[in-house]
Amino acid sequence: MKAVILAAGVGQRLGDVFDKPKCLLEFGDVSLIQRHLQILQHYNIDEIIVVTGYQSNLIEQEISSSSAVNFTITVHNPNYEKGSIISMLTGLEKIGTDQDFILMDADVLYDHNLIGRLINSKNSNCFLLDRDFEPGDEAVKLCVHNGHIVDFRKQIDKDLVYDFQGESVGFFRFTGETASGLITQAKAYLNLGDDKQPYEECIRDLLLQHPEHFAYEDITGIPWIEIDFPEDVARATNEILPQIVQATM
Repeated sequence: MKAVILAAGVGQRLGDVFDKPKCLLEFGDVSLIQRHLQILQHYNIDEIIVVTGYQSNLIEQEISSSSAVNFTITVHNPNYEKGSIISMLTGLEKIGTDQDFILMDADVLYDHNLIGRLINSKNSNCFLLDRDFEPGDEAVKLCVHNGHIVDFRKQIDKDLVYDFQGESVGFFRFTGETASGLITQAKAYLNLGDDKQPYEECIRDLLLQHPEHFAYEDITGIPWIEIDFPEDVARATNEILPQIVQATM
């Protein structure tokens, strides 16, 4: 299995707290990107594609010191200030559509068992869903009705019928066929000049077209946090990091 890590963004919402790519933030003296590579190596991922953009040279330097360097490839997205749809497309075109893969946001601190749940899931196209979240404007939400995902977005239609919501971790397992569909959707947006879209919209399009092809793993209780704001850095350090179980190599 392969993995694509999206690490191209600028991370403007961190303000003056950190002026480097967010995947270089360190928790317990280990950068996020190093943690990703260690965890993926632990689960025998045999090829890792890291999509870079902002200050890509710094990410490449960090990867060069990893034990996973021999099977990690970086691809540069020069349009990293536009929508993350371009970064996803860049990574998927590099990884190909011949096998299952994991798609990951780079700005997440997490217990390695999240990746284990994806790897070991019986669901070929799988989301990770956390029921313990604050349903504000920032969380990318998964809505479930009768056991099936019926929407995946930050802003949910007030008339949507669902049984419960959860937050998407930003890690996914998809088939090669789904990769092909995501590439097609991304190119369709770009051909219309819509290059500001988040990559999640492409996933949502496929989900709404064929909801029966997608499922989720409920990972409520496994510690993780997405790093967007200065307060997230503090919470990651003080609350999440002490709860994390390290993957042993």
